This record gives sequence, structure tokens and C-alpha cells, in this order.
Amino acid sequence: MPIKALVKANIYKDSVALMRTAQLVVARTGVRRATLLMGTSGNKNLLVQAGLLDPAIKNAQPNDIMIVIEDDSDDAAEAAISQVHALIEGEEPRRAGSATADAPPRSIAAGVALAPNANLAQISVPGPYAGAEALKALHQGLNVFLFSDNVPLEQERVIKDLARRKDLLVMGPDCGTAIIRGVPLGFANVVRRGAVGLVGASGTGLQEVSCRIHQLGGGISHAIGTGSRDISEAIGGSTMSQALQLLATDPDTKIIAIVSKPPAASVQRSIGREAQSIGKPVVVCFLGAPGGGAAGTSSIHLASTLYDTAAKAVALERGNAVVTSAAAPPTEAITDERFPGHEQRFVRGLFSGGTFCYEAQIIWRQHGIKTFSNAPLDAGCRLSEGGASREHCAIDLGSDEFTIGRPHPMIDPSLRIERLLQEARDPSVAVILLDVVLGYGSHEDPAGILAPAIGEAKSVAARDGRHLPIVCFVCGTEEDPQVLSSQESALRREGVLLAPSSTAAAELAMGIVHQAATAAPRTARSPASSKSSG
Repeated sequence: MPIKALVKANIYKDSVALMRTAQLVVARTGVRRATLLMGTSGNKNLLVQAGLLDPAIKNAQPNDIMIVIEDDSDDAAEAAISQVHALIEGEEPRRAGSATADAPPRSIAAGVALAPNANLAQISVPGPYAGAEALKALHQGLNVFLFSDNVPLEQERVIKDLARRKDLLVMGPDCGTAIIRGVPLGFANVVRRGAVGLVGASGTGLQEVSCRIHQLGGGISHAIGTGSRDISEAIGGSTMSQALQLLATDPDTKIIAIVSKPPAASVQRSIGREAQSIGKPVVVCFLGAPGGGAAGTSSIHLASTLYDTAAKAVALERGNAVVTSAAAPPTEAITDERFPGHEQRFVRGLFSGGTFCYEAQIIWRQHGIKTFSNAPLDAGCRLSEGGASREHCAIDLGSDEFTIGRPHPMIDPSLRIERLLQEARDPSVAVILLDVVLGYGSHEDPAGILAPAIGEAKSVAARDGRHLPIVCFVCGTEEDPQVLSSQESALRREGVLLAPSSTAAAELAMGIVHQAATAAPRTARSPASSKSSG
């Protein structure tokens, strides 16, 4: 497809701002694709992989914005470029005679001068520069929420060593979610305040557990993200350890819950010892780790799923007995849903949250299902380059290979919609599982955008004589800007099977697969198929 590319020199915007600008440009002009990235070498490599590095932007500098517009129409492309300029520079012209707005601070030090009582800096700049900004913030006595990724590992180690010496906290790099004293940072949901303190190396994992705690009537004191590399051998769980110490001494936190993929073995042991010494009940969920990844004791409660983590934390908050393993509540009875036939065999999970993709694979493995993925539990189940589906699949559409030059699917669901329709055309697919993530930072109406595509996917299958169940769950609360009940209603109107949690959704999808496997083979589908109350 033809592209138009240019450089907007000497202006910086963070990655989230650029993603949102690109999304608005596409919505307003209808161009096929708009890509806005800072001119770093890493971003240029991403454009090379996507076949988008036009000679016009090859010499862009790290403080320049690279603009790439794809469309068959020259007029549409030019309109899109005009929109990019307007959005980046600010659409509202200053009125004659109006006062000049105060210039925003252009450094950490200037920001501190304007807000001397601030104690936290939120940093979202290109990875090669993020480490230096984090160090500046620490030297100013600020805790750091480091949203940026692609920060060199050695820099992360230096940043976190300095933070420890100065008794400050660094959340990140690549930290997407936190809630500090009720204030959401990054992608986070609106949840009630309470006595449960969360620590997590997973952004969507923190979102899901905090939302389920809210759903169950509990509340969050703080939710501290660590960044995904914190639990590696190289970093040694530095932020996770500090977060546990902070929550241990926080008077508002009575219960602590840890949510993470399995840490490095040494980190797992050290965090287990630390949790044991805190003196407060701790729920530990190292998703997929053998035996839960820690030793259960009178104060350590092991959880196997995200819902199990939330249920145990709320039981402890209320002083109730903690069950061995809290099962996700059953999905509403499926009274009008026809199950797929014997010829439809496979589940396809299309996730915007990496932790949801991981949890689903764990649950399906417990049911004897081998799942292929771009983020697999086992190396032998990795999908080939390009991510073409095969057999049972769980796809993390928020991973790098799918977001080159595109907004994350939590911000812009267009890529997932394309994949949904592709999967609907596969006659071997028995069920499709989708997550819908609400909260700050996410799309303003994700279900409203997905619902027509879900209807079309079901129609695609119906035209081929197949019934295609689609399972969804919504990670969010009624207080989120998108409003949970509104989002769920939009999905129900399209005949979606709505599960009350990520855990329940994975279980429901697997139940449909088993139902299809035991269905009698048939050559033609009848409108009056058997019903089930799954």
C-alpha cells in the first residue's frame, strides 16, 4: 500500500500520546493506518520490520517524530498529515488578547520547582533516555513510575540500586499499572479504597485482581507495579522486595497479595522468605509455578488463578476462612446458546492483556489441552513468525510483533477485529475468547467498537452453516470512565457469553471445547441443536 512519510523535527511526545494521536487521525480521516513514533534507532528497527521505513524519515533524530500514513488515496493521506500537525501542535488557537499560558516544565528540576510537595515522577520517554530521567528524579528525592520500556538492563540495575540507597521506589521500567493512595497511574481502574495491598510484575494481572477484589466487596490500599524484568535473576526482585516492605509498614494495608508470572528461582525463594517475615497475611500467586511457587503456611496463602487471588485476599480482609482454592463463580446459565458441532474442535483466545493470555494457557493445560501461542508456556508451543493460528491458540495481541507502528489493542482494537474475523472463517474453530479492558488509558468504548465485529464474526460462521460461540469477560468496574454495565450490555446484545472474570472465561471456553468434542458428528447443522446450562 502507498505510504507518505515525513519528519516533524525537534518536538517530543510520549508513546501513549502518539498512539492516541494516531488513533484520532485514523478515526477522523479514514486512512488505512497512521504510525507516529519518535526517531530512535529502536523505533526505526520496528519500522524496518513492518516495511515502513521510508527514505524520508531515515535520518530522523531521537527528538523528532516520524510520521507514516498508509492509504491508497493521496487526498486522504494529505488530510491525515494535516490532522497530525494540528493534533501535535494543539488544535485550539489562542484567542486574541487572551493571556499566554504558563509554559510547561521541560525538566524534572523545573517540575519540582513548580510542585515542591510532589513525591513521585511519572516518566514516559524513549527507552534510551528514560534511565537518565529516572536518575534525575531520584536525585530530586522523587519516587518513580517508569512507564517507558526498552531501558537497558544495566541501567535498570543502577536505577534500582540508587533507589534502595535513597529509600525511594522505582516502579518499572515497562510498568503499565499502579494505584497509589487511590490515584491511578498508567492503565488502571477505579476501585474502592480498602485494606488489600497489591504487588505485581504484571499490569493486566494487577488490573484484574484489583477489579475482582472490588467486585467481591473488598478494597485496595495500594497497587504497586514492578515492571516485568524486576523478577528476573539480573534484577533480583528489587522493587517487589521494597514494595513488600512498604506495605508491611503501611497502617492502611492489612492484607498483601502478590501477582506475577513465575520469577527466577532465586527471586522466588527470597520473596517467599520475605513474605513469611512480614507479619501480615500474604496471598501469593506466581501463575503457573509448580506448587504455587512458594510454601503455604499460616500466613502465606497460595493462589492458582487471578480470581483465586482476589477471593483469598477479600476473605482475609473480612476475617473469613480461606478456602483451599476459590473457584471462579459460574457463568450465567447458557439457555439460548447452541454449542458448536463435532467438526469444530479448537479454542482461539485473542487477548489484549498478556497475563490473561498466560492464565488461559495454564487453565487449558490443566484440562489436558496443548495450546500454541506467541507467548507460550512451553518453548515447543511457540507459533511461527507472523503468528498464524494452529490448533488451540492463545494470542497476546499486545506483544511487540503485533504493535509495530500500531497502538496497543487496549487503545485501538482494530487489529484484534481483523484477527477476530479471520478466526471466524476457520471451520475448525469451536469458540473464540476475548478480553475487554476498561479504565484509564484504555479505549473510551471498547465494547462498542468490538460488538459490531462480534456480530459480523458470528454471521460469517452462520453463512457457512456453523454456530460460533464467543466468550468475553470485562476487566473493569462500574466507576470506570467506560462504565462496566454499559460495556457488558453492548456485548450481550451481540449474543456474547459473558463470564464474570478472566478465570471463569477460560474455564467456560474450555467447557465449550469439550462439549464440541463429545457432540455427535453431523453433516448438516440444524437450527434446533441441543442446549446446555454450562
